Amino acid sequence: MSLPSPEVQPAEISPQAMRAAVSWGEALRTWIRIALLSFGGPAGQIAVMHRILVEEKRWISEERFLHALNYCMLLPGPEAQQLATYVGWLLHRTLGGIVAGALFVLPGFLSILALSLIYANYQHTGLLEGLFYGLKPAVLAIVVEAVLRIGKRVLKNGVMLALAAASFVALFFFAVPFPLVILTAGLVGFWGGRLYPGRFLVLQGHAAKAAGESFDEVPLHHAAPTWRRSLLVSCICLTLWFGPLLACRAALGPESIYVQEGLFFSKAAVMTFGGAYSVLAYVAQQAVERFGWLQPGEMLDGLGMAETTPGPLIQVVQFVGFLGAYRQPGPCSPVVAGLVGSVMTTWVTFVPCFFWIFLGAPYIEQLRGNRLLTAALSSITAAVVGVVFNLSVWFTLHTLFHDVAAQRLGPLRVLVPDLASIEWGACAVAILALLLTFRWKQSLARTLTLCTALGALYYWIKA
Repeated sequence: MSLPSPEVQPAEISPQAMRAAVSWGEALRTWIRIALLSFGGPAGQIAVMHRILVEEKRWISEERFLHALNYCMLLPGPEAQQLATYVGWLLHRTLGGIVAGALFVLPGFLSILALSLIYANYQHTGLLEGLFYGLKPAVLAIVVEAVLRIGKRVLKNGVMLALAAASFVALFFFAVPFPLVILTAGLVGFWGGRLYPGRFLVLQGHAAKAAGESFDEVPLHHAAPTWRRSLLVSCICLTLWFGPLLACRAALGPESIYVQEGLFFSKAAVMTFGGAYSVLAYVAQQAVERFGWLQPGEMLDGLGMAETTPGPLIQVVQFVGFLGAYRQPGPCSPVVAGLVGSVMTTWVTFVPCFFWIFLGAPYIEQLRGNRLLTAALSSITAAVVGVVFNLSVWFTLHTLFHDVAAQRLGPLRVLVPDLASIEWGACAVAILALLLTFRWKQSLARTLTLCTALGALYYWIKA
């Protein structure tokens, strides 16, 4: 059987048809809703987008959603934010991608900014810790739901199950680098698709939907990739990325805190393969030992803020940027310096994300009909189930137990919780969140609100 040509282009969709299909007003309301519900790290955020965009709105098919997700998983940076940008681009071209991606970051930026200001001024987060105590275990239900949702759609045979299991074992027990796991899965899928296509072509779009369902009714934008377009996108995005850094260097000198943060977090932005956790150890070490922006242990406080506020987990770098500038303000007041540090850090962290999407998405869309690519992406999606499950286990252990140690036996690494440090209140809230989500089918907002309130009440009574 010959492969479908990746050069086939879909019919041109007029701007009038695009606007008639999904209005800007409806899209804006939907992206705001997704942004406000984007708790739980990438697993929970992807689950929220899948529920709203695929199941509720039916703006995008299952196959196209997973195709875009797989591309975003290969990129450095927060995959959930990049996925929002990708779908926004599909719906309303470049401006749609900018709006979707920026709105996804905005609630987290404002939340971390406010919390950083409180943290820097009062040096404790006692009041906030009570809220976090209830919110953290509630997020576990979102993460579990994401594992089940993605797994249900791709783990359709023993080969896919084996890939997911191997991915989890490699990450959890052997700390194999995430890019290596994804690359290996893609290669296995590519060659498996040539030899055993029936076992590897599990993402086949319309074949996976239930009878009578109608997806992709909304006409989606598909820009033809050209060298001219790629060059233009590169020039604009690279200018936006490094322009503020060059301006700060010219005005304030190379030793300016804003220049140091901009360069450092630009480097971190291109190293963040596999989500925030893959680069946080490096960021924490450099911020404490090299730059002196943080005190030992403060990175965990920032991570707690990022885990329990909407937006990507990598937003924790904003906390680092705020404290670094707040404590080395130069001629500015500490508050103004912290604000500028937050903006600079956030800017150089997320501008590259828009660059990767606007540059690569047209090429990825062009290859959507290629069967070997579909086989490779099917394998990558199966591996992603293992990746998300690994994150779920990590998050569960660190939420339900106060002390978790990493023990090694040769190349084997095992996370072992101290059973005496179990947080019974967090366990109760987590069970309640699971019941509300899976048994009583409550909305995400209601589940988070109720669990946060009960957890905070328990924490304050116990304190």
